[in-house]
Amino acid sequence: MNQYVEAFKDFNQDAENGWLKSQRIAAFARFEHLGFPISGVEAWKYTNTKALAKRNFVLPQTADLDAAKKLLDQAGLKLKAHQLVFVNGVYAPELSDLGELPGALVVEPLSEALDKELELTCGMMGRLAGIDCDVFTALNFAFAGEGAVIRVGNNQVIEDPISLVHLSTEADQPTMSHPRILVAAGSNSQIKLVEHFLGQDTANHFTNRVAEIVLERNAQLTHYLLEVPGEQSWLIGRTHVEQKRDSRYTCHHMNLGGKLVRDDLVCDLNGTGAESDFSGLLFGRNKHHLDIHSLVNHHAPTTYSRENYKAILNDKARGVFNGKVIVKKDSQQIVAEQSNANLLLSDQAEIDTKPELEIYADDVKCSHGATTGQLDETALFYLKSRGLSDELAKGLLTLAFANEVVDKIDIQPIYQQVETTVAGHLPHQVNLDDL
Repeated sequence: MNQYVEAFKDFNQDAENGWLKSQRIAAFARFEHLGFPISGVEAWKYTNTKALAKRNFVLPQTADLDAAKKLLDQAGLKLKAHQLVFVNGVYAPELSDLGELPGALVVEPLSEALDKELELTCGMMGRLAGIDCDVFTALNFAFAGEGAVIRVGNNQVIEDPISLVHLSTEADQPTMSHPRILVAAGSNSQIKLVEHFLGQDTANHFTNRVAEIVLERNAQLTHYLLEVPGEQSWLIGRTHVEQKRDSRYTCHHMNLGGKLVRDDLVCDLNGTGAESDFSGLLFGRNKHHLDIHSLVNHHAPTTYSRENYKAILNDKARGVFNGKVIVKKDSQQIVAEQSNANLLLSDQAEIDTKPELEIYADDVKCSHGATTGQLDETALFYLKSRGLSDELAKGLLTLAFANEVVDKIDIQPIYQQVETTVAGHLPHQVNLDDL
């Protein structure tokens, strides 16, 4: 804890705005009071943060642009997009390219937004994910200084995706970053948001990211979360979405490994006709620990939610899925569907799954379920009888298991990277070029 105290003193001492400075102090006090979660905390029952708490992280002042550019060239998405790039949490304008923004679209680093539009930006920050939310959200607010602000005007259809790239590169000391992402989508607007977390396997980095998204009436946002933070990196993220009437939030969540990756995804369906749709894949190997906690609050009648998560775990990887749907008393005629299917490729891999429904209304249609198993022996026998080798048959069945959620990705570079990553890291590797 002492390393955070010293880092916070250095970080906040130069803050000029009184309101933000006082809020940061309150947030850090909340973090100190709560401390890192222990096993007795229900929400962290299966995810141990002791190793994370013991690390001495520092806030980097500069970015290694050469290493970042090399990483981006090798493994970055080749997208036509309005793009902001951050290296170990430091905004890198040299690697960013916003292109020509439509007049009703604002995309800028949080640091610049705080300088230019302090009151407006602070009004967006903490509205959904405040300092009382949980310990990591409080820690994020305490170090809130960088991230992204995205505002879309009413009746705007933004064709090119907005891309936020979070790069983790090797440094002399373990580094940390606390990006805050703020999104406001106006009525009848349509946007696509891509967040790509990409790290060197030698990078020792802790990313603690919080995103707050507000969708006005009939707004549509498709969110692509692609997480490959690196073998030695920690990634903890919270996404909190507020949906007004007839809005639609679609999330394609692809967690492709990391030392410890934990995501909390919260959707508040506050208006009639609001709809959320989550599709996710946890792909773990080695000793990866991958954790997803989702919460959908049906606050209004005639709202809809769908959730389909799959996990593929090999070696000593561990996965956690906790999906909860709450239907409030007056939220009649809602539909909520939840599914979690898990494939274990090793006897030492482990999954802890807990789908939940909490219903206080009587005119609803809700379903949930979870399954865990291994590859189907009958299907294996069939493929092998058609001349496929044992390894290729197992690889193809594993890819087919993942494709139910991967095939929903409609941006080709993201789809290809997910498919290639999964195929290349299976115990029975599949060379897609040979198929």
